[in-house]
Amino acid sequence: MNNRSLFSKLFKKKSKKRAVNNIDVSKEQTPLKTKLSDNIEYMKTTLGESSDIVFREFRLSDSANTKIAVVHTDGLSDRDTIQEQILKTLMVDIRKLNFESEINSKKKLLKFINDYALPGSDVKEIEHYELLYNLLLSGDTIILIDGYKQAFVVSTRAWSDRGITAPDSQTVVRGPKDSFTETLRTNTSLLRRKIKDPNLWIETTQIGRLTKTDVSIAYINGVADEKIVEEVRERLERIDIDGILEGGYIEEFIQDKTFTPFPTVYNSERPDTIAAGLLEGRVAIIVDGTPFVLLVPALFIHFLQSAEDYFQRFDISTLSRILRYIAFFLALLTPSLYIAITTFHQEMIPTTLLVSIAAQRDGVPFPALVEALIMELTFEILREAGIRMPRSIGAAISIVGALVLGEAAVQAGIVSPVMVIVVSITAISSFVIPSYNMANSVRILRFGFMLASATFGLYGMAMCFIALLIHLCSLRSFSVPYMIPLAPFNTSDQKDAILRFPIWSRWKSPRILGRNNSIRQQNPSKAKPEPNK
Repeated sequence: MNNRSLFSKLFKKKSKKRAVNNIDVSKEQTPLKTKLSDNIEYMKTTLGESSDIVFREFRLSDSANTKIAVVHTDGLSDRDTIQEQILKTLMVDIRKLNFESEINSKKKLLKFINDYALPGSDVKEIEHYELLYNLLLSGDTIILIDGYKQAFVVSTRAWSDRGITAPDSQTVVRGPKDSFTETLRTNTSLLRRKIKDPNLWIETTQIGRLTKTDVSIAYINGVADEKIVEEVRERLERIDIDGILEGGYIEEFIQDKTFTPFPTVYNSERPDTIAAGLLEGRVAIIVDGTPFVLLVPALFIHFLQSAEDYFQRFDISTLSRILRYIAFFLALLTPSLYIAITTFHQEMIPTTLLVSIAAQRDGVPFPALVEALIMELTFEILREAGIRMPRSIGAAISIVGALVLGEAAVQAGIVSPVMVIVVSITAISSFVIPSYNMANSVRILRFGFMLASATFGLYGMAMCFIALLIHLCSLRSFSVPYMIPLAPFNTSDQKDAILRFPIWSRWKSPRILGRNNSIRQQNPSKAKPEPNK
């Protein structure tokens, strides 16, 4: 066997695996029946006589004996399209035309209906029940003809969806106010609106044996690393589950490491953030039914960046980023630092402050660790209650609960006022982190640092911090080091890591993510603003 024939067989095998609508053509499929009545009876039995599946039977014309059935799913299909482009055409318009020879000829009937009777833009011919159910339950309309084992499918999808609104979780002062919705095609259109280039490729498959959820991967051909794109495809193909209801299902299947508190897959509901990631060479994963789009590879620095960093001046954005990193360490280390110093290292505190803290803790029956755990757990409960409560009263419950409980705890002598200040600083700092996933990671790790500092003091904190750095440096996101460009250190990518240099000075894409097309500005010297002469 020569190389060409071997390559041909491999290509055919691969193309079968990625068949349309994720239906494996290698498996045995049930073909449609010839008699219309048998098809309708089989479908009603299989669908359990579901009330939302509508069957409309009629004859094609007065002289023809051919029966036709139009089947669609009520609520997922556009009734106006079905009425005007299918039923009206087949039941009324054909009778006005002189096409009796084509209608009565079995050989010409299918071609006649496809060429003249169905004005829809997307018409397909199918022969198996598996694909028929998949398209029918997605909102398309099925046309069955008596005496034929083929059926026509007309695209009539038009279910109710939420309109494009401002993002809830990633708000900005300056920048676009649109966000993704729960509809896949709306989300892809928002990306097309941002990137009007033919190299923006979108591949769609279906995952979930029962839900058959549409999942698309989007990337810019020639910019994204093909190895990363192929890795995304392979990880998605390996998913075998009964249903996918949200992008979090996909995230847990494709992430590189499960047992880590840090997220290795980025998610956002902002089209501008996803578009910026695509321009850098990353790959977006869009799941139908959720407004959050996944983005890979995801690095540590991405979770501390905001979309507004690129809409403000570079000096303001740099200051904001530095504040986020400071807030990250405050949210992680403030309670444990207070516990370590007040328990083991009192000599590090100035005398006046030490006397003030001792006076405030006079009468508090618990050690610093128990005191901090009580306050931290109380705040976490209040935060969860504020999220789960209705929006009209959720914020009020959180604010009033924190004020009342904090003041009552101090008055009762359960906690000291200093501990209330420490927990408040920690809570406020955690809200500065732009990514909710990264903020959750800090919430988890904070308790580990508190226990280590209560046991070994600052030495315990140092050991935990070193272990944390080793863990971060060992992580990867789709074969890309998680801490790059900080570790391993990359000088060229420092212009958009902790600091944010002016856009005109960043004329190259990130070295790891944009290998195929690293040049973003053709003439960077001309883009630099010149001072007035």
